[in-house]
Amino acid sequence: MKRFLNLTAAAAFCASVPAFAQEAKTYPAPSEIVAAAKAQEWAAIAPSDLLVMDLAPDAAGKPRRVVIQLMPAPFSQGWIGNIRKLATAKWWDGTSINRVQDNYVVQWGDATEKKALPDGLEVVPESGYTAPLVDPFASMLLFSAIVGQKEAEDACKRESEDKISDCFKEIDRQITRRDPYGDIYGFYKGWPAGADPKTAWPLHCYGMVGVGRNLSPDTGTGAELYTVIGHAPRHLDRNIALVGRVIEGIEHLSSLPRGTGALGFYEKEEERVPILSVRLGTEVQNAPSFEYLYTQTPSFKAYADARANRRDPFFITPAGGADICNIPVPVRRRPAK
Repeated sequence: MKRFLNLTAAAAFCASVPAFAQEAKTYPAPSEIVAAAKAQEWAAIAPSDLLVMDLAPDAAGKPRRVVIQLMPAPFSQGWIGNIRKLATAKWWDGTSINRVQDNYVVQWGDATEKKALPDGLEVVPESGYTAPLVDPFASMLLFSAIVGQKEAEDACKRESEDKISDCFKEIDRQITRRDPYGDIYGFYKGWPAGADPKTAWPLHCYGMVGVGRNLSPDTGTGAELYTVIGHAPRHLDRNIALVGRVIEGIEHLSSLPRGTGALGFYEKEEERVPILSVRLGTEVQNAPSFEYLYTQTPSFKAYADARANRRDPFFITPAGGADICNIPVPVRRRPAK
């Protein structure tokens, strides 16, 4: 009885506290933070940096389009140059999705491996899997990882007047933890990247697009591509070239039936999904425009924190951190003007 009375008394006390004192602070979800981001915090993606892949319609006759954003310099530019040539030559038209491995990748290209490649493709060495930290922006990424955000911001402010804007636009300062797959990690020009004191490289997060290859020293031409549809296979970092990321239509790939052959390859021709066309964004009529959230903005900082520490109503215990692949850079269609 005494215990009951004590609880009742406590309840009565709480009831007597003013309502405003009882209200817990509410936190926005990551999606709400992104939705509230200011227009100037978004960066346009050039149509020339888009690769548009149209698959054969699904069983219900609905079109299936996959849009890929190609990676900016200094990463993987030899392979990306090849991909531009392949798209211009319409090489992928009539090829197919040939492999769907559960919790891993979807792969496409010429299943026969007999289709002639266009002339002029570059043979890229394995050194192309990483980029030297000689670019001042890449050096700033490394610097920001070592000294922290405030110091990196101060370094930007010390730049000459004509370089301050570029410094804040191009250099990510959201690196806060060491990475088990490398010395440091962060975002470079809106892309997840790892780095050590001398080099930097893109990361195998969900939706990233890479170049299929045979055993070393082969590095692939870019004709055989894959995208990640499972848990981030970060062990592939620096072992295969990454060239882009799917920014729209990943569901047309991730929902495909899994292949029953070795490594998820389709064993029968009728299982393969035909590719109708692959074109650069500049060659597609009425292609939608896209933009991504700058990774150095206040909104991205709040978004990254919310991804690492979910405090919105559904969650009970904030994780206190997040793998970089669990902080996907928001990409959206550009609002109509």
